[in-house]
Amino acid sequence: MSLYRDEGVVLRTQKLGEADRIITVLAKRTGKVRAVARGVRRTTSRFGARLEPFTHVDVQFHTGRTLDVVTQAETIRPYGEALAADYPRYTAGSAMLETADRLTHGEKEPALRQFLLLVGGLRTLADRGHEARLVLDAYFLRSLAVAGYAPALEACAKCQAPAIRAFAIVAGGVVCGACKPAGAAVPAGETLGLMTALLRGDWAAADASEPRHRSECSGLVAAYLQWHLEHGIRSLRHVEREPA
Repeated sequence: MSLYRDEGVVLRTQKLGEADRIITVLAKRTGKVRAVARGVRRTTSRFGARLEPFTHVDVQFHTGRTLDVVTQAETIRPYGEALAADYPRYTAGSAMLETADRLTHGEKEPALRQFLLLVGGLRTLADRGHEARLVLDAYFLRSLAVAGYAPALEACAKCQAPAIRAFAIVAGGVVCGACKPAGAAVPAGETLGLMTALLRGDWAAADASEPRHRSECSGLVAAYLQWHLEHGIRSLRHVEREPA
């Protein structure tokens, strides 16, 4: 048999037949893997609970013709347990999983930086060190940056002029007055400063931000993310019901 082992985060699952599941894992070395977990829905399954979304798991796979097969699984950290009791953190985590799935397009294409960002984001959410939506927005911005879509925040995205007047999603970030397209948002300077802090990991500045700037930042980041993905993030509909 062709066996390989990797650690990863379970992104999602779907039922297969009467007792099996197909699990999607973002693995550290292998990238995104879809595999069958046989008998995992039976109460007697030896690793059913280890293959739930949010779980950081060490998995052994057997290479199959169409889908690989899970042969072993050991939990490294079950982030779902810490997030399930806190609705804002659970929905923020769900949006992270969905975004990681969308940003890693091909199967078995290494995506180490995306994996590390996801693990770090889930750990930060579970440890409750920062407000859930701030953690989510920081994850969105950094994962976009890793994918090559970092927004321009310090100089005009079109002409590099330092005089910032607006934020234009289609232009790739902030723009000057001469380059400002119709319909561009005009956020507060503090909002753009918060976006910069989240992208850089300046948590002291992010935690000190005001609720109105956090709310404006979240709206811009969500719109920017979904424009680049060309699809909506379904989990965001639930996240956005929570107050900033």
